Amino acid sequence: MVDAARRGFLRGRTRPRAELRPPWAGPEAAFIDRCTRCRDCLPACPPGIVVSGDGGYPTLDFTRGECTFCAACVSACQPQALLRRDGEVPWPYTAHIGAACLPARGSDCRVCGDHCAAQAIRFSPRIGGSPLPAIDASRCTGCGACLVPCPSQAIHIA
Repeated sequence: MVDAARRGFLRGRTRPRAELRPPWAGPEAAFIDRCTRCRDCLPACPPGIVVSGDGGYPTLDFTRGECTFCAACVSACQPQALLRRDGEVPWPYTAHIGAACLPARGSDCRVCGDHCAAQAIRFSPRIGGSPLPAIDASRCTGCGACLVPCPSQAIHIA
């Protein structure tokens, strides 16, 4: 088993970085037990966001695109570390906006909202400043479409 804390320390990270697993991965411990690191899910992903992460386990790289929830990675997963069940959401991830957001700093920006197909990002007007974005967690799929276009890198998926 890979010791993520030790590996992170050796790479200069003081805190282990949480890996974002592909959709329908389930709990981390169960995913790690089932995943054989065969890499079959990597080429199966049409947008190419499933990449090899720490220890060779698949992780997501939203700089390559957004997740379309096509389930191609699930179909390619022979050991069933990725397992889609009827009625189950793909993952618990949603977008979060940090303090570096341009409207919070006085500039007008709505780029994240323009890229959100789920219309989960709303802009609330405010007196004396640019409208502030707010994420409706009930609508946000965590697809990552808003992440890369953000000019201040204020958005993260968790």
